[in-house]
Amino acid sequence: MTAHQNGSISTEISDFLLNCFVRSPSWQHWLSLPLSLLFLLAMGANTTLLITIRLEASLHEPMYYLLSLLSLLDMALCLTVIPKVLAIFWFDLRSISFFACFLQMFTMNSIFAMESCTFMIMAYDRYVAICHPLQYLSIITDQFVVKAIIFILARSIFLTVPIPILSGRLHYCRENVIENCLCANMSVSRLSCGDIIINHLYQFACGWTLLGFDLILIFLSYTLILRAVLRLKSEGAVAKALSTCGSHVILILFFSTVLLVFVFTLVVEKEVSSDVPVLLNILHHVIPPALNLIVYGVRTQEIKQGIQRLLKKGW
Repeated sequence: MTAHQNGSISTEISDFLLNCFVRSPSWQHWLSLPLSLLFLLAMGANTTLLITIRLEASLHEPMYYLLSLLSLLDMALCLTVIPKVLAIFWFDLRSISFFACFLQMFTMNSIFAMESCTFMIMAYDRYVAICHPLQYLSIITDQFVVKAIIFILARSIFLTVPIPILSGRLHYCRENVIENCLCANMSVSRLSCGDIIINHLYQFACGWTLLGFDLILIFLSYTLILRAVLRLKSEGAVAKALSTCGSHVILILFFSTVLLVFVFTLVVEKEVSSDVPVLLNILHHVIPPALNLIVYGVRTQEIKQGIQRLLKKGW
């Protein structure tokens, strides 16, 4: 960056500096160990889940294909954010290039949208399986899963790609220090000296439209599922249906709750330390992914048995 005669700063920014936990620098020390353990757990758990589904023929069903997609998205999300955060904590590598910053921004937003849409498709899968069991095999086919994945990717990329484009077109004439551990849209756009109202409005509209629409359909699906389950006369069928749906609901609650708390802290940011939203944002990228195998391994009998068989074979 170079200075003009009037003392302002030019827009030639080649990189940014991620300056996280400025008010609580000690957080980096005690957070680095649990964060690295959660990262290893997330990567190991999702890898185990993918291997189990891949090698177990009994798990070659649409429901587990969708679960595989969720695991892949979780791993991609962790790899996009956590290694850079740990590099900041351990080696003070705070610099990130202009291009890498906006690529990270796009990847984070698109994966969040993909995960939300995946949860919605999984809820629809369970709705058909429980409320229309006789039509399940004709509706939820391998072709349906392929079309669903294409829809998830296309919708998420199309709606989130304007976010980094809008931020990238801004006039950056201030300091290049981002008060965050990652390139969140709001944190980056605050460095601009231009009008960022369009960025904020689009981020708000896109986020609440995508997540709000998905959550409404998820809630509707599980409401219909619960009503159908309560009509079942077989206690075994009720227990199996609730167990499978319970696993989905637990992950959705973690995904949604952490996100809602993060949004709430942004709304009342004057009442809490600015480091709290940063901490919640980091945890939202690693805690839900780390729960996948724990939730499904404990609550889903087929996956539990598949893992046990793999362990017996020496995997």
